[in-house]
Amino acid sequence: MRIHAGVDAHLFGALAASADRKPAVAICYFDVKPVGRSAGRSATAAAAYRAGERIRDERTGAWHNYSRREDVLHKEILLPVRLQGTDMGWALDRARLWNTAEHAERRRNARVAREFQVALPHELSAVQRLELARAFSREVAERYNVAVDLAVHAPRPNGDQRNFHAHLLTTTREINAAGLGAKTGLDMRGDERRKRGLLGGIQELRAMRERWATLTNEALKAANLEVRVDHRTLLAQGIDREPRAPLPWAAYRAEQRGLRSEVAERVRELYRLRIQGRRQRAGARALGQHSALPPRPGGLAASPADRVSLEEVRRQARENWLQLRPPQRAVAAAANCDHSNKSAPEQQRAAKGSDDDFSL
Repeated sequence: MRIHAGVDAHLFGALAASADRKPAVAICYFDVKPVGRSAGRSATAAAAYRAGERIRDERTGAWHNYSRREDVLHKEILLPVRLQGTDMGWALDRARLWNTAEHAERRRNARVAREFQVALPHELSAVQRLELARAFSREVAERYNVAVDLAVHAPRPNGDQRNFHAHLLTTTREINAAGLGAKTGLDMRGDERRKRGLLGGIQELRAMRERWATLTNEALKAANLEVRVDHRTLLAQGIDREPRAPLPWAAYRAEQRGLRSEVAERVRELYRLRIQGRRQRAGARALGQHSALPPRPGGLAASPADRVSLEEVRRQARENWLQLRPPQRAVAAAANCDHSNKSAPEQQRAAKGSDDDFSL
């Protein structure tokens, strides 16, 4: 699940601060996603890519070599405090840890890892950014009793130079001295979560997003900086503005090279339609045309023009999604290539030597 907040929904696509809001708002980005076999991915490939290492997948025999990466500023594996004093050498070895995670799963569609991806404020120093990433990694390790493989990345040379960020690759099973145990955290079964009195999936994500914002603001305050991040939506912040849609990295790169990107054009067109719908709603409210219509969530009233514009946005979104789905032949071909345990985007990035981090 990807959650955008702060200045805009687009990471590094907007200004880092707003002159009319005090304190200034820094960029906030928090993304949680699984690493699953159903998508053709593996924990060993994900770990090698993020850490910039060469790792062999014992289950498939494939080698994943990203040792030429130069943007990995820091990497380390963090374990729960309760395991201090025990022999955990196997878990601190990146190749052994993620091969163990692969062997622990039997299902063809198993989730073999989970990743937290966060933006590190460029306003902080390199040491302060690392301490912030470590602090959050320790909390994730303690909260879920998992191993956390932390990698801090620098901005791309041809990208936005504010794009310092961290990847936290975690096991989906509890870790102990003997190996990996039961599923935990967001990968725990719903009935088991309820039995333990834990939060539901979306509530857990929101809690972790809020915790990340709290830690970030504490780090900014400790550094005597005025900027802050806000994990809430624009609506919750009282900002009457449409969040910008994220631009896919491939589309952004294509336009940077002077090429035409149909995907980027569709994203911008949908954004334009949302803005148009918002203006129509504002105009209808100003004319009092909404008085006899049922209220919208949040206390706003809907107008006929509002309903038409929203239906048009949904229709175009469905059509664009259908056009963007990869053909089955392409999926089958990707499954038979040398890097069969990678998703198609990862194969393309491996061929080009690019990064799968943030959009800009």
